[in-house]
Amino acid sequence: MDKVFESAEAAIFDLADGATILVSGFGLCGNPENLITALRDRGSRGLTIVSNNAGVTDDGLGVLLQSRQVRKMVSSYVGENKEFERQFLAGELEVELNPQGTLAERIRAGGAGIPAFFTPTGYGTVVAEGKETREIGGRMCVLEQAIRGDFAFVKAWKGDRWGNLVFRKTARNFAPMMASAGMITIAEVEELVEPGELDPDQIHTPGIYVQRIFEGKRHRKPIEQRTVRPRP
Repeated sequence: MDKVFESAEAAIFDLADGATILVSGFGLCGNPENLITALRDRGSRGLTIVSNNAGVTDDGLGVLLQSRQVRKMVSSYVGENKEFERQFLAGELEVELNPQGTLAERIRAGGAGIPAFFTPTGYGTVVAEGKETREIGGRMCVLEQAIRGDFAFVKAWKGDRWGNLVFRKTARNFAPMMASAGMITIAEVEELVEPGELDPDQIHTPGIYVQRIFEGKRHRKPIEQRTVRPRP
């Protein structure tokens, strides 16, 4: 039941080249910074990364793009990363763009054991190209495949030794569904507590979905776009 590892480096000891990894985060909020850094230092290559966005040029998943470890990105919003743009336009990076809600549901379906589902989102656009379509309830729908990962990297506010997790505000966006859809889910937490210290009614992800957990080192809080008013 004790799933604690001493560090991010120790927790990814068996992550091989070519792995598919689900990575939590919404913008730079909820990024598992220690796991991303450990993965960069490990040097695993040919990775498929599933994440809502691709970080920014110098932060978040951007560091893995800079080190050329990513073969394919499955994402929704990628507009803040110039290195992503460069690699994509140069044909160096495979990209699969998804409507944001569709991406979330594909991951949730993967965790729920649902192999595919129909959605009206994307019908009649390039999103539907090459996919089965069907009329359901008077609306044309597109068949979307579920997503599962060899690993899921999630960042939580608090967690206990059994892997129960509590997320904080925006960082909760994709993390719970990714935790359920990873074959091996590794949780990076800001605060590691003992079993019984978390209120059961406040737990967002039960420990049954988490195989490894560690307390991450505190990092600065990067901001994607800082907007301030000019001085009077």
